[in-house]
Amino acid sequence: MPDLIRLAVISFAHAHVRMYCRAIADFDDAEVVAAWDDNRERGQRHAAEFGLDWEPDLDQLLARQDIDAVFVASPTNKHAQHVIAAAEAGVQVLLQKPMALTLQDCDAIIDVINRAGVKFSMCYQMRGDPINQKMKALIDEGAVGNIAVIRRRHAIPALLNKSWAVPGNWHIDPAQNMGMFMDDASHAADWFYWMLGRPLSVVAEIDNIVTDVAPDDNGVALYRFTKGEIGILFNSSTQLAAEATTEIYGDAGTIHQNYGDAPSTLLPPEGTPLKIFRAGAQEWEKFDFPFLPHGARIHALARPLVDFIKGDAPPLATAEDGKVCIEMVLGAYQSARQGRRIHF
Repeated sequence: MPDLIRLAVISFAHAHVRMYCRAIADFDDAEVVAAWDDNRERGQRHAAEFGLDWEPDLDQLLARQDIDAVFVASPTNKHAQHVIAAAEAGVQVLLQKPMALTLQDCDAIIDVINRAGVKFSMCYQMRGDPINQKMKALIDEGAVGNIAVIRRRHAIPALLNKSWAVPGNWHIDPAQNMGMFMDDASHAADWFYWMLGRPLSVVAEIDNIVTDVAPDDNGVALYRFTKGEIGILFNSSTQLAAEATTEIYGDAGTIHQNYGDAPSTLLPPEGTPLKIFRAGAQEWEKFDFPFLPHGARIHALARPLVDFIKGDAPPLATAEDGKVCIEMVLGAYQSARQGRRIHF
């Protein structure tokens, strides 16, 4: 790869890509140079905001000789279409979550990435967060022994925001995004897969409970993993404030994470961000991590993504990883609809 990585944006539909653009503006080894969006007004507005060339045609964008990689941040139902176009043009791909709305689209993405031989990474900020990386290391080294239960909450207050929960917002359109559990719980589903591997089954409840503007607003999924571990994924789009994000209970220790999603990063937590209680100890061992607002953690993801394109780091998550996450979310929806356990 060249010393200076040049990137482009395919759609500004997902707001995270704007944070990546802001971050990369300060890099000396990468720059975002151009953008296309099927929503012309949105695309031209944000291209002007970041000083990017506006390309009115996607094929024209992908034919440029000065682009090494693209951020695909379009509505979820268009991900496969846009990844296929980029990969067939020989351009590396950084894909915003969730990967797709169907397993068929996931397979189409995996197929084109393999055929074209281009680099690909999902943009999962949970995997780039230092506290999550520390929890992963603690689990892998056996710090809590045999795990019995992990509870992970991933929540936002979006559906309580009257300026966000309005007709026309693609996030709440079932055709473009399926539902809020698909849109947001995909972060936590990938987190569980990253921590414990592929689950064996799921039982779930997903529904509209306090709002009616989106296909669903709250959900809980109970996953069983290969060693019998129970994973409790709690997702809410109507949560104003919270602290405890992760609880990990094993026969040799307990880990508590006191922030890690939008409601828990509105204000610094009352407790320490991450701590462990080990068997035989007399007190909690606390880890010294700085408090980072939610936006800052998304902003920070640009660095490992650029490093991946440069060849200096592995992908945050592969296309195959992205498909597992979609299997987990679709399984939870199926369980909620049918009122039964779904086996993977």
